[in-house]
Amino acid sequence: MDRDAYVEKMKAKLDEWNAEIDKLQAQLKVAQAENKANYEKHLAEMRGQRDEAQARMKEAQAASDAAWDDMRKGMENAWEDIASSFQKAWSRFR
Repeated sequence: MDRDAYVEKMKAKLDEWNAEIDKLQAQLKVAQAENKANYEKHLAEMRGQRDEAQARMKEAQAASDAAWDDMRKGMENAWEDIASSFQKAWSRFR
C-alpha cells in the first residue's frame, strides 16, 4: 500500500473513531452520576488512542518516499495495536 492510500485509510478510521467518541460523549451527558466516572475514564482512554493514531498519521504524511518504505511496516503494526485498543475500549460501552 502506498503512503497516500495508507494515510487516507487512517483518516477514514479516525473519522469513524471521532463519531464513536461523539456518541459516547452524548451518552455521558445523560448517564447517571455513578456511571459518569466510568464513561469519562473510557472516553479519555479512547481520545488518547485517537490522538496517538493522529500523530502516527502525521508521521506518515511527512515521511519522504524512501523513509516511508522503511517505516511502513512499523507504522502498520503500531496502527493495528492502536486500533485494537480503541475497539476494546469501545466494546465496553456496547
